[in-house]
Amino acid sequence: MPVILSRELANKGEGVVGISTVTDPYQPLEAKLQITRRCLEVLSEGPFTVSMQTKSSLILRDLDIIRPGKFEVGVTISTLNARLAAAIEPKASSPDERARVVEECSKRGIKTWVFLGPIIPEVNDAQEGITEIVKLAKKTGSYIIYDKLNLRRWILEVMKPFFDNYKPSVHPKLRSLLHGESDYWRGKAALVEDICAQNGVICESAFPSTRSTYPFSGNKP
Repeated sequence: MPVILSRELANKGEGVVGISTVTDPYQPLEAKLQITRRCLEVLSEGPFTVSMQTKSSLILRDLDIIRPGKFEVGVTISTLNARLAAAIEPKASSPDERARVVEECSKRGIKTWVFLGPIIPEVNDAQEGITEIVKLAKKTGSYIIYDKLNLRRWILEVMKPFFDNYKPSVHPKLRSLLHGESDYWRGKAALVEDICAQNGVICESAFPSTRSTYPFSGNKP
């Protein structure tokens, strides 16, 4: 992979490389194989800026490569409640570990952002929990990108056992609550942006057509 990446970069101009928009670059095997690390070494020498997103504290291993101005780091945090996070994302780093990633990167002068999501009705959508995450963003000078639960069929199937154990009444309502620009999602997007406004944190929806009209939306630093 690093060899192919190096070859591809030779034919590209300046731009931004996104890591990762689909699969976390710090899978458990990365600790042994170091494929992501070797790719970062290649990217660090090229003309591109690099935007990374992860749920793993393993990224801290590579802070000798991830430098300010060249890289920005986004960390997915759906909740700071450790027990709830373990139920939703059992194989991901704990909320405390993810918060430490944001704090450490920010301390080193690396631009940071928090992906607040997926926001799930009656699970992690309470004002108190959202406020905790926004305050972490404020503390670290991070901006926030937020999003709702994706309603792809396989996601609903995978999460059904969780809902059966946690809150069975929610699963049948998810499509009506989260479709398009539902009243629920309009209200929740407005809540997120209002909390961000109160704390002086810049935020935007992952998909601008579903966000509210708060003036900070989309104005990333």
